[in-house]
Amino acid sequence: MLSTEATRNIEQFLSNNKLVNDEQLTQAKLRAAQKGIDITDALVELQALTTDDAIKIISMMSHTPFVDLANQTIDDKILSLLPKDAAENYQAVPFSLSEGKLNVAMLDPSNIAAIDFISKKTGHSVKVFATTKNTINRVLGMYHEDLGHEVAKALNSDGGETAAEEQKSTTATTSTKIDSKNIASFVQDAPITRALNTILEYAVNSRASDIHIEPREHELRIRYRIDGLLQDTMTLPKKIEPALISRIKILSNLKIDEHRVPQDGQANISVNGHEVDLRIAIAPIAYGEQVVIRLLDKSAQLITLENLGFRGHSFRLIEEGIAKPHGMVLSTGPTGSGKTTTMYAVIQKIKKVSINIVTLEDPIEYKMGDINQIQVNPAVGLTFGAGLRSILRQDPNVIMVGEIRDRETADLAVQSALTGHLVLSTLHTNSASGVLPRLLDMNIEPFLIASTVNVVIGQRLVRKICDVCREAYAAPASAVAMINRSLQNLLPKDTTEQKSKAQELGYDNLPTANQNAYTLYRGRGCDQCGNSGFLGRTGIYEVFDMNDAMEKLLLARATTTAIQRQAIADGMITMQADGMLKVLAGITTIEEVARVASDY
Repeated sequence: MLSTEATRNIEQFLSNNKLVNDEQLTQAKLRAAQKGIDITDALVELQALTTDDAIKIISMMSHTPFVDLANQTIDDKILSLLPKDAAENYQAVPFSLSEGKLNVAMLDPSNIAAIDFISKKTGHSVKVFATTKNTINRVLGMYHEDLGHEVAKALNSDGGETAAEEQKSTTATTSTKIDSKNIASFVQDAPITRALNTILEYAVNSRASDIHIEPREHELRIRYRIDGLLQDTMTLPKKIEPALISRIKILSNLKIDEHRVPQDGQANISVNGHEVDLRIAIAPIAYGEQVVIRLLDKSAQLITLENLGFRGHSFRLIEEGIAKPHGMVLSTGPTGSGKTTTMYAVIQKIKKVSINIVTLEDPIEYKMGDINQIQVNPAVGLTFGAGLRSILRQDPNVIMVGEIRDRETADLAVQSALTGHLVLSTLHTNSASGVLPRLLDMNIEPFLIASTVNVVIGQRLVRKICDVCREAYAAPASAVAMINRSLQNLLPKDTTEQKSKAQELGYDNLPTANQNAYTLYRGRGCDQCGNSGFLGRTGIYEVFDMNDAMEKLLLARATTTAIQRQAIADGMITMQADGMLKVLAGITTIEEVARVASDY
């Protein structure tokens, strides 16, 4: 706990610099007193400060230097000075040696016991730096060895031969013999539990969104989906498959003896301070049972429209659409294109105490404070249609329906929008212009669609270039032609237009149109991005709103092509064009845009 004097100094600093208002400070003081926590922790709980900002303020007020290790790779020799379990326990990581002292980044620089332990353990005097939770977790992730060897060690931790001795590839083996008679006892043993924990932990630290465990005829293949693409990670011996699958079933409270029908479950784990929800789907296939685990990091950064990649004209249309008290905001795209995340960002932007937001989801991907989230459960009759009828009796201002899948849900969503509610939802179509014909296909009357739809968002996800190893290069002739074709009507014609165009599109340093050469960017590959050249993903979008011209097309039951043409005439920036703007801005590559938006 901070001292009384330190707390008073922090309050004064926050007030003088207008980092929080008087009401927030008063609420934080009350919460801190009630819960026995520091004022900064109370402000974080109230979302008046981010965790990182709170740490930086404490660092400044306590005169402790602050360090950000986001772009720094730590030498293995330095990491080896402090065991990982100790670093995780004390939330402290070593990062360099200088002037005979070990520099250590800590979440709590005032923890004297931790500093004393680290000094004795490493044999070095310690110089303490304050840092953020993200930095601690990132450095903890650097402790990992090759996954295959780690799993092999876990499986052989009972003293048997190591996989490294049996095979010098990433294929892990085990000396433990497993058959149908001893599965139940083996899955409770430490080796298989440690092996599964290693697979899950490595996935979290690799930023994987999904783990695929796939039985083959003679082996068990494990793949991770990282930044949207599946990657072969390792193979395990076929004989441990029953025990590993059973351990997963136990973890997610599924029937261990059911192998004939699919099962869905969920679980929670904690990795390096990250609370992660697991969505587990098991299905029988030709060679056994396939498992797909979706990883949802509950400690992920705050979702906003800005950090999802919305810019300029598209961003303004969404702001106008969600500012209306009623109507529909619809997001569309293929599976895994970030539609639900966009809806969460919209909710994050509009939520406040004075409105009641109710969601209907399958599943609930992120639990959000201050809103009411309902999990669809068809097994007990809680379908999207039944849930939406129930929500209308709960006095909502804003309703989010996870997905409009059928005519019943579409009809109820339209009726909800007509009766004074703002409705957020998603559909599966290939482009924004396909949304209106899709609603017509569901037998929604054209005049009702025209009266209720505020704004339509089409989206895909592209991988972002790694900031650490990004390099510039001259665009080849084929790329120049593609950029000119996509952006000929968007880029400024000359330098006098550059400022206004930058403001309109939301991108600085725009080149003029129809050039013969452009500077593009790519990632060389480094330890930070796993030598892929990419780190994280962002969206490319197209957004249009309802207007008189669009209403006439609806009433005439126009085709997707006609609606697309009208939306572009009204100023819509297509997904491909938005992607090319992100290419010129050095956010992604032209190959990525071509990969996800090749149907344009």
